[in-house]
Amino acid sequence: MTTASDCFHCGLQVPPYSDFRLAIDGQQRDFCCPGCQAVAAAIVDGGLEQFYRFRTASATKPEERAVSAKRFEVYNLAEVQLEFVHALGEDRLQASLLLEGITCAACVWLIEHHLGKLAGVMSVRVNATTHRCLVDWQPSQIDLSDVMVALESIGYHPIPATEDRQQAMRQTESRRALMRLAVAGFGMMQVMMVAVALYSGADASWEGFFRWLSFIIATPVVFFSARPFFAAAKRSLLTRHLTMDVPVSLAIGGAYLASTWATVFGGGEVYFDSVSMFTFFLLLGRYLEMRARHRNGIASDRLAQLLPVTVERMDADGGWQPLPLSGVSAGDLILVPAGTTIACDGVVEQGRSAVVETLLTGEPDAIDKQSGDQVIAGTLNTDSALQIRVSAVGASTRLSAIERMVEQAQQDKPAQVAMADRLAGYFVAAVLVVSAVVGAVWWQLEPGRAVWVTLSILVVTCPCALSLASPAALTSAVGWLRQRGLLVTRGHVLEGLNHIDRVIFDKTGTLTLGSPQVVSVVSADDAIDEARLLEICAALETGSTHPIAKAFAPYVSGVEMDNVEQTTGAGVSGVLEGDHYRLGKPAFACAKETIAQPEGQGQWLLLSRNQKPLAWIQLHDQLRESALPLVKALRARGLSLELLSGDAEAEVSRVAAELEFEHWRCNCSPDDKLAHIRDLQNRGQQVMMVGDGINDVPVLSGAFVSVAMGGATDLAQTRADSVLLGRDLRALARAFDCAALTRRIIRQNLSWAIIYNLLALPLAAAGWIPPWAAAIGMSLSSLVVVGNALRIGRRSPEATAV
Repeated sequence: MTTASDCFHCGLQVPPYSDFRLAIDGQQRDFCCPGCQAVAAAIVDGGLEQFYRFRTASATKPEERAVSAKRFEVYNLAEVQLEFVHALGEDRLQASLLLEGITCAACVWLIEHHLGKLAGVMSVRVNATTHRCLVDWQPSQIDLSDVMVALESIGYHPIPATEDRQQAMRQTESRRALMRLAVAGFGMMQVMMVAVALYSGADASWEGFFRWLSFIIATPVVFFSARPFFAAAKRSLLTRHLTMDVPVSLAIGGAYLASTWATVFGGGEVYFDSVSMFTFFLLLGRYLEMRARHRNGIASDRLAQLLPVTVERMDADGGWQPLPLSGVSAGDLILVPAGTTIACDGVVEQGRSAVVETLLTGEPDAIDKQSGDQVIAGTLNTDSALQIRVSAVGASTRLSAIERMVEQAQQDKPAQVAMADRLAGYFVAAVLVVSAVVGAVWWQLEPGRAVWVTLSILVVTCPCALSLASPAALTSAVGWLRQRGLLVTRGHVLEGLNHIDRVIFDKTGTLTLGSPQVVSVVSADDAIDEARLLEICAALETGSTHPIAKAFAPYVSGVEMDNVEQTTGAGVSGVLEGDHYRLGKPAFACAKETIAQPEGQGQWLLLSRNQKPLAWIQLHDQLRESALPLVKALRARGLSLELLSGDAEAEVSRVAAELEFEHWRCNCSPDDKLAHIRDLQNRGQQVMMVGDGINDVPVLSGAFVSVAMGGATDLAQTRADSVLLGRDLRALARAFDCAALTRRIIRQNLSWAIIYNLLALPLAAAGWIPPWAAAIGMSLSSLVVVGNALRIGRRSPEATAV
């Protein structure tokens, strides 16, 4: 904190005769200039005066920040926002920013509360570790530049969070950790050599010299290598939340201070060798954990690194010209040679080749692509060159959408992790009390051993393994499922799968391929031929994302329908040459008059003109090959299965019979589906919903655990807890197995952590574990937990939990 002559906001000296003051926390505070006073007044007026209570560093001066609204106005341009802003819905955008100046939890608290008070800002989430800030806002009420100015005004400079900047931050973190580890390792080796001379019985004339030499070597280890422990401990104490860094910092700082006192004033024991040794082992354990986290967590999901830097685009003369990927826009025609990665989402315009989508869907087999087929950024073209008409680039691609969902999942904290964090806090408090009691007892019995016995207790019982037990296993499991085609986007999924009683499936696009085909047309008006009827249907379905629209894509002609409207769960309507046409369920197409539905399997749609029936259209959608194996696998687990569809009874009953469903419902509207789900859950059942399409959004939001198909609408995917990226439904069965194994490994990790601490505590209290051995034991305990969790990621694709 500042002194009486220091500016309360920035910490600089207050000039003589300065009279800039403000009442904060009932006291008059001095400021060096009107700028600091104004910023402090803004913080206090916003109800954020607790920032000064929790901060760990003084803020920068206003003139140093040079807040300028014009500097950020460029970020209001849509073309500039492409890389770091994406739409969440109508009049709602989300920006991903990296913030400079974050040092502690107080910074996170201030940013989230300060931005949260701005009109138009919907939510703010800040990650203190990655310095990444996710801001959701309404562009109709506030500009992004205003949000960035608000961040700058309280001392945090925002920059767009792009992949290269995030990668640079990870590299910086790794280099810094490695440097601290190297200094600790070098200091440990040197001080141990000096300790040999001390322990071997150096005479009094040399003892003082060796002690001072040990002090000189151990000092950079404590003040540089161990600095993260002290910073984290201070942070946790200021926020009144005990973490593992508190006892570690007490052990390192206490041993160093006691040894320094003994060196300066003579007498007593020195513990510089123990300080250096367990600092090294603690840092080694954390470094290995960090590497595992980078490998299995963040780094494994940054697939954008695989995209090529340049592409070949057709110019105005019909030639191919190389240009940076950032210069490509939707509508361009690009050439993708064999053996290269596809850089953008698009549609094959010319050529035929096999494309491997393993990195996105988890399916190893190459998929044949030809003219008219869609391709995805990040997939590999294997056989021959393809000419692709670009439909999406950069942040608009499906690859970027997957990354955003992964990032969203990383923000969530499952109940298991939150519980472990709470237990760790109570455990640390208990350790501090026990250490104080044991230290006092040893001080009475044998003062010479009291210090290092207390240090051993503080270190050996550190709850690192307890804190890592759940997140390490969950991270490994999420990565394993991601590689097998199931993208987990909510933190509770793996925990929730172990409690599921009933699994409910949508039909079209879920259990079926979602690509229906027109089988027959039964006309009620001989004056209109079949081709004309199909052209009218295709015009009605133009622009629709519903799977049924795909059936009429081959019949698109020059017919243009006006006032097209889609009624969820019923059909589509439009106006052509003054006549009103409707296509969908009979009750929707003809409210008063109808004709008998023809015989035959499949889905029947009725086309009407001015409320009079024109024709029945028969569609057939093929079942997925993996649908029946999935149903059998889930039934073998003892789960209740149900088919819930908005289609007519004939088609739903056919699919239910083929898949051996005992429970099924037809003609269900989105409200009917949601009401059914809620009724089941009110009766105590935990329901998992698997769906596809806009009509499944409400029920996906209401289910305990939900899965959206990879081809589902963007809205359905954002509302679901997980997304099936590939075509293989058996990934859902593997998810249940993986969830069971993950729960078992978490229990093993928690059991190990508890048993280890119960055994280590009495041994350390009895004086049988020296501080250096305590550091090794604590590090090994953490590594055992991490290694056990990584077993999930080494399982074979077909492995089960038994």
